[in-house]
Amino acid sequence: MNFLSHYYFEQQSSSPEMVLGTVLPDLLKNANKNWSIHPEKKADLFDQTQTSAILQGWKRHLEVDRIFHSAPFFNQKMQELKNLLIPILTESPVRPSFLAHIGVELLLDHLLIAYGKINVSKFYEKLDTVNEDALTDFLKLCAIDDVDHFFKFYQSFKSSRYLLSYQKLENIAYALQRICMRLWEHPFTEKTNYQLISILEFYKTQLEVDFMVIFEEIENKLN
Repeated sequence: MNFLSHYYFEQQSSSPEMVLGTVLPDLLKNANKNWSIHPEKKADLFDQTQTSAILQGWKRHLEVDRIFHSAPFFNQKMQELKNLLIPILTESPVRPSFLAHIGVELLLDHLLIAYGKINVSKFYEKLDTVNEDALTDFLKLCAIDDVDHFFKFYQSFKSSRYLLSYQKLENIAYALQRICMRLWEHPFTEKTNYQLISILEFYKTQLEVDFMVIFEEIENKLN
């Protein structure tokens, strides 16, 4: 799941540090793809209240992803979108399964906004109130080798309010292209990008019929 879908499950939390923890795995991945940490394996290090809350959010992220990626709902929706994408990717280096996986996740974020299931501005407001000293301590305990680099990325993530752009489907297509550009130098032609927008518009009408099913399923399974 993507940022806003993870936030959906913690939007009532009174702890901004826990909210941060639920999206921190993806923030770190975007800040530096080579960072790979597993704080859940050394939980005893995080004995302060706020670093413990970040860890609690981190664990929720892992659990939500585990449930989501093993759900028949996800596999069905990904396969449906993949089948639509295959014809437009014949000359692209992008794997249809990869694009479908990310596409379903971003469309779920889009639909949460479209149906008023989350408030993106409040998400950012919570991040703005995170205790940054606690975040610094958390990162150092995880042996992140360049905390300053992370904070530069993190401040840019917050100030840009980029996730507000997910209200428009053309921005979902743009986000998909940017993600693919991390792996392939020229993932899409202009024509492919236009076709991608059309496919997302079409598939959104199918996904929105029952998209809340997966959120209800995950909520029921969370500890």
